[in-house]
This record gives sequence, C-alpha cells and structure tokens, in this order.
Amino acid sequence: MELHSLTIHELSEKLRAGETTAEAIVESVFRRIDAVEKKVHAYITLMGETALAEARVADVAIRQGRMKALTGIPIALKDILCTQGVRTTCGSKMLENFVPPYDATVVEKLRAAGAIFTGKTNMDEFAMGSSTETSFFGVTRNPWDLNRIPGGSSGGSAAAVAADECIAALGSDTGGSIRQPAAHCGVVGLKPT
Repeated sequence: MELHSLTIHELSEKLRAGETTAEAIVESVFRRIDAVEKKVHAYITLMGETALAEARVADVAIRQGRMKALTGIPIALKDILCTQGVRTTCGSKMLENFVPPYDATVVEKLRAAGAIFTGKTNMDEFAMGSSTETSFFGVTRNPWDLNRIPGGSSGGSAAAVAADECIAALGSDTGGSIRQPAAHCGVVGLKPT
C-alpha cells in the first residue's frame, strides 16, 4: 500500500517505529498529486518545495525524540485560511495575489503540532456555494466520478482527501460546507461544535 493512502494514525505509527520518514510520505503524496491533480483540480496553490523542507526538519525532530501529534503528516488547507508568505485567494480573482503577513490561528496550531502543508485547496468563491464550481481558479471534480461535483464550499479539501492528494485537509463550515462535500466525496467530515 502506498504511503499517500494511509491514515494519520497509521503514518504516525510508521514514523515512530522508524518504518518510514516524513520525507518519504511527502514525496508519496506529491507523486499522487502529480498523477491526478490535472483531472481533479483540488488545489489552487501547491507548496511542494516548502513541504519537502518541512519534512526534512520533521525527520530530524523524530530522530531526536521530539515527535508531536502531527509531525510529518501532510495536510491540505482550504484557501480561506491565511498562511504567512503563501497566497490566500478565497477562490476569488479579487484576492489572487493576496499574501497574508500572518498565519490563521488554526494554521499556527497545526504547525505547532508538526503538520506539513501540501497546499491551499480550491473552494467556492468566498465560501459561497455548494459545488466548488464558482471558484475563479476553475472547477474541482469529484475524484470518484469526474463528471460530478465534489460538493462545497470545501470541495477542494474533500476531493484532495478522497483522491489521496493529502492525508487530511481543513475546510470551513457555516451551513454544511464541510459535511456536504465530505458526503459527496465519501470521506469523513467533522464540524466541531
């Protein structure tokens, strides 16, 4: 079984046991992205070079016994979440060149837990939609059937998980924007209360 198709728990166990490396996991995920992204279009912005650099740092931390809950785990971020130094578009032409000077709190917390970011996922513009067809950056397809929608507004995140283009992904949910795309793509979507 390919590393990109394993769960957070399975990969964390393999990392702790020394059976794989964070770099190998990230490489597996990006090979998968290279293989399917042109058809699925789950991402707006990929962070491949940064992810590999972060994986190498994670591997040093693991060897030194400093592994955290998400160390070495590739996670995608809905492009509504601010990422310092990486553009955050909200799926809109208006923000196509916006590069935040700070990380959103959830991004800070994921970084602190050791997560590695694969990129920013496609979404309905300004999270207003239920199909991920209204993004300025193009339509995301359901990886199970490319003629179907992945749901929305977090459709890029759900499609990335379903297509094994990341191990997990964050979305946002006001009126079903995590739960609905999760159902469309056959993955688990959790809306904290």
